Amino acid sequence: MKPSETLLEIDLKALEHNYRFLAAKVKENVKKMAVIKAFAYGSDSVTLAKKLEALGVDYFAVAYTQEGIDLREDGITQPILVLHPQSTHFQEIIDHCLIPSIYSEFVLNHFITSAEENQQHDYPIHLKLNTGLNRLGFDPEEAPMILEKLKQTSSTKVDGIFSHFAASEDPKEKEFTQHQMDTFKKVSEKIIAHLGYAPLRHLCNTSGILNYPEAHFDMVRTGIGLYGYGNSKEIDQQLIPIGTLKTIISQIHHIKKGESVGYNRMFKATKDTKIATLPLGHADGINRIYGKQKTHVSVNKHLAPIIGNVCMDMIMIDISGIDCEEGDEVILFGKEKSAEDFAHNAGTISYELITSISQRVKRKIIP
Repeated sequence: MKPSETLLEIDLKALEHNYRFLAAKVKENVKKMAVIKAFAYGSDSVTLAKKLEALGVDYFAVAYTQEGIDLREDGITQPILVLHPQSTHFQEIIDHCLIPSIYSEFVLNHFITSAEENQQHDYPIHLKLNTGLNRLGFDPEEAPMILEKLKQTSSTKVDGIFSHFAASEDPKEKEFTQHQMDTFKKVSEKIIAHLGYAPLRHLCNTSGILNYPEAHFDMVRTGIGLYGYGNSKEIDQQLIPIGTLKTIISQIHHIKKGESVGYNRMFKATKDTKIATLPLGHADGINRIYGKQKTHVSVNKHLAPIIGNVCMDMIMIDISGIDCEEGDEVILFGKEKSAEDFAHNAGTISYELITSISQRVKRKIIP
């Protein structure tokens, strides 16, 4: 059946396939954390969380506190790690039984205060170590300070210790990745020795799972892999993109040589040309970088370039030589034409494209 509007179809069977593929790469006793931040990478976080919970995922991770609250309010019961909490949200974190990532002395001090004010005992936290990404995390030399502050309170307990690879997908950065592994292992072992118990250690992202089995530790995190992308062509062939962005042809125009299309007349026909207008634009996540013939959409299995400037609510494509009519389906990305290919041609990455799909685009769940 042809779509009658712009849709993002979300295939839960593809999600299951990807989860099982990645889970098979780790030992049975290694826990799995599903990263479902940013509306589950632009899809539907609650629907995906419920499916993954049914599949047996052990933990979830979100970026911000409200994302975790939304999951809790929709019935998700598994542990949820908030990767980038702000101190102003610690009361909400405690109220909704979320686990904060503690990444600085400022954050540690404020969370201990909040936990004590709420009369908490052994409230779970995860310590974030900076091993070279230089984004968030305690530097290795801060370990004694962390231990001293934790020793002075019974309000919190370290449930996990983690860090993040900077380039686990890049074989040219293997030496740097090995340095990160060594640093993480050394600092985490020091912390564990002083704690007297062993929190969960996790370091691997999707590419880490696939490329560095020696770094799986107690738990692995997977984000982009769940959604069908593995940061290499070989792995992409074994994963299935869960999202297919579809739209329709709203109108067809026949323009003559020398006529222009769209804002700023960015496309000028060098010959008589047949074009189509589609009902989505940069307000839907198809940003201006995809215009000016940098990438293509699929019309009846033929590639048609996006021409001119992308508008807020519309894009125009060149359909010269393609047998199609108004109301026909157009696929921007999906299983056969991947978001990685669509994004790469415009000089960006699949992560940016799929997480940009606006919430005004209707989601259709394929069970």
